[in-house]
Amino acid sequence: MTATGPTTAPDVVDVVALGESMVTFLPTRPGRLADVPSFDRAIGGAESNVACVMAAAGHTTRWVSRVGADGFGDHLVEAIGAYGVDVSSVRRDPARPTGVYFRTAGDRAGDGHEVAYYRAGSAASAMAVTNVDMPAVRAGRILHLSGITAALSGDCLELMRELTAPGPDRPLVSFDVNYRPGLWSADGDGPAVLLELARRADIVFVGDDEAREAWGLHGGRAILEALPEPGTVVVKQGKGGATAFDHATEGLADATGTATFVPSLDVDVAAAVGAGDAFAAGFLSATLRDLPVRDRLRHGHLTAAAALTAPGDLATPPTRAHADRLAALDAEAWGRLRLGPGWTHAVDRAPEEVRTP
Repeated sequence: MTATGPTTAPDVVDVVALGESMVTFLPTRPGRLADVPSFDRAIGGAESNVACVMAAAGHTTRWVSRVGADGFGDHLVEAIGAYGVDVSSVRRDPARPTGVYFRTAGDRAGDGHEVAYYRAGSAASAMAVTNVDMPAVRAGRILHLSGITAALSGDCLELMRELTAPGPDRPLVSFDVNYRPGLWSADGDGPAVLLELARRADIVFVGDDEAREAWGLHGGRAILEALPEPGTVVVKQGKGGATAFDHATEGLADATGTATFVPSLDVDVAAAVGAGDAFAAGFLSATLRDLPVRDRLRHGHLTAAAALTAPGDLATPPTRAHADRLAALDAEAWGRLRLGPGWTHAVDRAPEEVRTP
């Protein structure tokens, strides 16, 4: 299921996602990690989440990474591959383990939420230009990356710089900032590195909260002025919605272009983990289909809503026809939508029937 040598003439897929994935242990009941007696096993990883969701939505996808030559590595490769993701370019590292983490139940932003990572020295942290299947990485219409990878090691950072460098074989680069302060060294270089990489991308996803924390920027316009190079900058505003500044579509010559805002949906949240990755997957899926910017944002919100109404990092997205139907609603009907658990299965219902009481 995994490659042992360089891949030649790899098939071009819709999306290639490169980054670390870990085995996730989800508690069987609420409480402190010290008090939870047992955990259910799942998978988690920002980039592989995007690949899995997009594969479930009907796209061809590839995940590129390194995992340990251990049972957890086996599980990751098999579980991600089961979504229909090409895992043939995942490398096995006999000297380093697969990363794992444990978390408490509920929203990671809530009081008392705990996450315990065991990823230092992981196989994925050893990714480098010299040991990654670079032709397979570049054989995608879109290459999706995140700032998490850049924080794992110096070799990972150099790999990110190589992949975001201009070149004739470079695909469209999507970059989710994913600022995680705990992953960066105390010398404070993380924000500068993330800004550097974001400016080299074509599509950037960033939360307004993380832009404030990392770069001291307040508001979409300030973020756009700091990122004049990317064709599309998507600023996520949590429960408020998301704004896309799209230079490529609007033909903007500077950083003062028009913005497209779409409010978030009213969702009965089961857990917030994975929602940002799902949003990126929905937006990229609509981008590959050349949909209007408003509909790209709406597909992002709909795919995020699927994740929000499920307990784990990954959830089945709505079918393309179902999502298209909801994305085409007028503003008033969009604002009335309320989505609860199981809404993605309501393919035969009228839009107003996906609401919950």
